Amino acid sequence: MRLILILFLSLHFLYGSLSTYNDYEVDSYISDSLDIPRSFLRSKRFAKIYLRYKRLKNAPLIGVKRIESYFIPELEKILDARGVPEVFLFMAMAESNFTPKARSHKAAVGIWQFLPFTARKYGLRVDRYVDERKDPIKATNAAVKYLRFLHDMFGKWYLAALAYNAGEGTVLKAIEKAGTDDVNVLLDPKKRYLPKESRLYLYKIIALARLSYDFDSKMSQELGYILARGEDYHIMPVKVAGGESLDRVARLLKMKKRYLQALNPHLIRGYTPPGQKSYHIYIPHFKYAQFKKAYRPAPPRKRWRGSPHLLTYKVRPGDTLYSISKSFGVSLATLKRVNGISGTYLRAGQLLKIPMRKRVYRVRQGDTILKIARRFGVDPKKLKKWNRKATNFIRVGEKLVVLY
Repeated sequence: MRLILILFLSLHFLYGSLSTYNDYEVDSYISDSLDIPRSFLRSKRFAKIYLRYKRLKNAPLIGVKRIESYFIPELEKILDARGVPEVFLFMAMAESNFTPKARSHKAAVGIWQFLPFTARKYGLRVDRYVDERKDPIKATNAAVKYLRFLHDMFGKWYLAALAYNAGEGTVLKAIEKAGTDDVNVLLDPKKRYLPKESRLYLYKIIALARLSYDFDSKMSQELGYILARGEDYHIMPVKVAGGESLDRVARLLKMKKRYLQALNPHLIRGYTPPGQKSYHIYIPHFKYAQFKKAYRPAPPRKRWRGSPHLLTYKVRPGDTLYSISKSFGVSLATLKRVNGISGTYLRAGQLLKIPMRKRVYRVRQGDTILKIARRFGVDPKKLKKWNRKATNFIRVGEKLVVLY
């Protein structure tokens, strides 16, 4: 859709009628996509906010060399296939600038800034092996499901965008208080029906979308290049074995390990979830022929499995066997078998055994407790507890136990 509109506008440019007419076409396209009146983009309020973004027209806001940019064409395809306006591509930009590892102060993660509960609700896996909020493709599919749900609830795309940021309850209360769902009323800075962050959120999405159609802007040039460049920059999923190391796959494909890791930021520990028959990872499209030729699953004994260890977990109110199994990345059947449970009933305070993995790590130069904990995705306090440390002091060469 974007390429068609750009071509249409470019023809007007060639025939000398670009300035006002094309601005009108772009504004009409954006406002119609979001179900807002066209006058909204010509208001003094929007003009004032857009001026701030227009000052960034020469700034490289996306960055064509960033690994994250390789996923953008696929994200646009997902939006289009599910009937979500392309303008929502700029919601991801507003949320995270397309950065899979982005994290907010509220612990929202990924390009769509999902909290763990919402992520799991819409089918994303979040555990000690995988955080699919950092998977651009799966996270976009989840975001599309959520946006479609919000659109079905509110009936208008701009309300879906506001609810994505502020929450359904906040937007419902704002509409009730205002007595209308009119966008100009809901975003009135004096009435404050919505939090300031949410009021500015919609303006930001629209401003970024509009800037992307400004042919003189760096962002427009970058986005046009990203959407039009060839197969060498396309990313595709391939199936590998559970417990498969990205390091081994990179060697087979003659790739740099850090490049393959950058394409798969959702794999927390650098390997696919053990105990699963298979799992998809992303590789460059031009490496697919080599993958088909070179990749064979490693023998089970050579895959990452670790040493079994049982962690004691105290059941909290609201816990279920399913929620606990998802949190720790353990299958429901395994959890029930280890604890001798036949049904599904749990009581608060009950102690469960959680099968974990144990690794012995040798401390290297420059390591700290915090760095090691982050490397393995564990709590620094637990790391100290497992190793009976009262302080953060560690020595080079010292062996530390890490439980997954």
